[in-house]
Amino acid sequence: MAKVKKKRVGFVIDMTPLVDITFLLLTFFMFTAKFKSEAESQQKFTIQRPKVTPDTTTIPQNDLAVVKVAIDSVTGDTNFYYELTNESDRAKVWGSVGELTPEQRQSLQLKVTKEVLSELVRNTRIVRPNTKFAIDADRRLRFQWIQDAMDILRRQQATKFTFVTEKTGM
Repeated sequence: MAKVKKKRVGFVIDMTPLVDITFLLLTFFMFTAKFKSEAESQQKFTIQRPKVTPDTTTIPQNDLAVVKVAIDSVTGDTNFYYELTNESDRAKVWGSVGELTPEQRQSLQLKVTKEVLSELVRNTRIVRPNTKFAIDADRRLRFQWIQDAMDILRRQQATKFTFVTEKTGM
């Protein structure tokens, strides 16, 4: 008996889905690729940005100077007020300003103009350089008032200050 060769059964792989996926991936990478602009390729420096976390600190109770910007409930005028928490510093700073009346020198909080506020901030920094500053402003005010307070602090080298805010209930 002669040996009969078995016919080999071949199989066929349909390559169409594989080609489709390949072209889809190719177009996806082409559309999402970011190319360097001329400005980026000519840039000779890198910027290392600081790492930050949300600040959840509270305002210190000692050695604090608060610039308050508020609307007078009687007249409706907007005014600057200045307050120091340290009593001995308050006496020295208030005493160094020539435009204050004896009654104002006894008060805990002063209603002041921009010029007097600038002098008070400068004198506060002279009396106690590590005094912390804060701005407490009414949210209904125009930003110009807050900007003026920040500019006064900046000009007097009090570049670190906080804003007094209210906690919102979650």
